[in-house]
Amino acid sequence: MHNRQFIPFAEVKNQRAIVVDSTHPNGVMLSHWRGAPTPPEIRVDTSAAIVLHALRLRLPQLDLPCVSANHFNIDGFVGVWALLNPEVALENEELLRQMALIGDFRELDLNHPLAGEALKLVCWINAKERELFYKPFAADETEEKEAAQCVQKFRYFLREFGRVLQDPDWERGAWEDEVGSVLLGYRDMYKPQTKLTRHPEIGLIIVEIEHPVHYYALFSRTQGFDMVLACYGQNRYELEYKYTTWVDIASRPTLPRLPLAPLAAHLNQLETSGRRWTYDSVTDTGPLLRLDGDQLTRTEAFDNPTDRAIYSSSIPVPQLKEEVVTYFRKACSGIKPKYNWTWKEVNALGEGQVGK
Repeated sequence: MHNRQFIPFAEVKNQRAIVVDSTHPNGVMLSHWRGAPTPPEIRVDTSAAIVLHALRLRLPQLDLPCVSANHFNIDGFVGVWALLNPEVALENEELLRQMALIGDFRELDLNHPLAGEALKLVCWINAKERELFYKPFAADETEEKEAAQCVQKFRYFLREFGRVLQDPDWERGAWEDEVGSVLLGYRDMYKPQTKLTRHPEIGLIIVEIEHPVHYYALFSRTQGFDMVLACYGQNRYELEYKYTTWVDIASRPTLPRLPLAPLAAHLNQLETSGRRWTYDSVTDTGPLLRLDGDQLTRTEAFDNPTDRAIYSSSIPVPQLKEEVVTYFRKACSGIKPKYNWTWKEVNALGEGQVGK
């Protein structure tokens, strides 16, 4: 069935639908969300890639007239658009897959021949979303929540995306500023003075770079890792769990997210700057450990590091790196990577760590 339509998420309770990048008991789930009952034969890393895989296999479960999602982001949008435009989507399958990887995991790889075009499309969506609607997570602070408000975004981008897909340069005025920022940061990530230290046994990569860069640049060299410790000049730090461990990825096993509270408490014993190390819950989409992080809204935390203040710590870089690595080596001791951790398992391991 190719004559599908997008419906608001609230209507799924009355109308069985294909549910993308979300979950609903009255839907066929095409989602990488943790625990989502996505058919095993189409499981891949992003929700958009799951949709594209399902379309290519002509999965019988897709024979439904309606498609929905409970939030708007690039991965989910690409999946919804592909279901409404299956022939064009499969003609542009690899480009759409790249869009989802960049938009959801922020892992830009300009060695891929289609990554540059995908980046333009992603940044066009980002720009139009900011200009015409509201930033990601901003709906959390309003009376009408994301599932309802995102409908207006879907309707606009479902109408306009096919035109821009044909030639992203038509919209250069919208995307060129952000693309330029990404490319400058990408260049900085490959400068000789930028230092990367990998700790695969704990899923951590440490990036030492003089100044904050756009997320698509910062995470461009972090494929295969799930935690990023960014060390900027003047002892400015942010430790972040990537979105790769909020979802179920199929390409590799992962370690579970472990609580940041014990590490924050230890760092606060060492900190003499007058600021406090704060941490987000491991169930947040991208938990941050940083100085005065509790003063950030979810929208600010989701924004690029270049768009928020990052404060200087009294802890020198070598010591901070050692404290973080030591904490996670101890916390991960005896835990083996695996596929499809449940939130119950993650929370149980976390309770054990906090109790130590």
